[in-house]
Amino acid sequence: MIELARESWRERERLHEERADALTAAHRDRARRDEKHPVWDFLFTYYSYKPSLLRRWHPGTGVTLLDAADEPRAGWRWYSPGERPGSLIADADGFAREKSGLARLIEIMLRRTASRPGQFDCFGLHEWAMVYRQEEHRHPQPLRLGQRGTDGVVEAHELRCTHYDAYRFFTPDAAPRNRTPLHRETQPDLDQPGCLHAGMDVYKWAVKLGPLVPGELLLDAFELARDIRQLDMEAAPYDIRAFGFDPVRIETPDGKAEYVRRQRAFAERGDRLRHALLDAWQGSSTPVAF
Repeated sequence: MIELARESWRERERLHEERADALTAAHRDRARRDEKHPVWDFLFTYYSYKPSLLRRWHPGTGVTLLDAADEPRAGWRWYSPGERPGSLIADADGFAREKSGLARLIEIMLRRTASRPGQFDCFGLHEWAMVYRQEEHRHPQPLRLGQRGTDGVVEAHELRCTHYDAYRFFTPDAAPRNRTPLHRETQPDLDQPGCLHAGMDVYKWAVKLGPLVPGELLLDAFELARDIRQLDMEAAPYDIRAFGFDPVRIETPDGKAEYVRRQRAFAERGDRLRHALLDAWQGSSTPVAF
């Protein structure tokens, strides 16, 4: 058990808050103006985690915060008194008792996804499948190739999506074109590190673990989700050049090569973070039998 003196953990908390504020400043500024953004809003709407949640620093498991009992965090969920008078620790055992099902799911998703080889042949076509043969789209931005050109790209490829939470937004005409029908129940058996959305979900799992995850690791996961989201939309069929993004033209050989190069780098970052989350959480729940 690591012990942090008050001045030490308060300094880590301050640095974390500054970093979180910098990461969310543009979003908070747009929100005050009621301004929408086709790329970055996703990080706060689809995942529905507010900037204030990112700003809340936790030390993670195995760390005792000295002289912390008079702080607001003493009333936060899954904190409990430490062995030293006036100290606090993240209550990993309490989390495991109260959230046993969630704990099991998170460990399964992190371990199984990290254990599989990445697949790098989808080329981001999940976003194209979401507008295939559909006149009304999820985003108001125009299609870069128009509806007919977009449909033609889908029809020229085999859809190879492995992530249910992308597949469930496929249009009725696109879903049967996917190589594998996807279901919520089989998601733990199919998610793999090459998938952009599985990489973004590392952020979701970090949030759900709450105080069991060091704040610095949470922000690392958010930054990964942010960077992946950029590629996700640059390779999408939408024309977002007005927002300062150049398209990754996955309908061309050069575009496919660029997509795969960046996809591989994200897969490596995602697996490093999956292992880091599991290491930070070590001993906080009963090991999962696969």
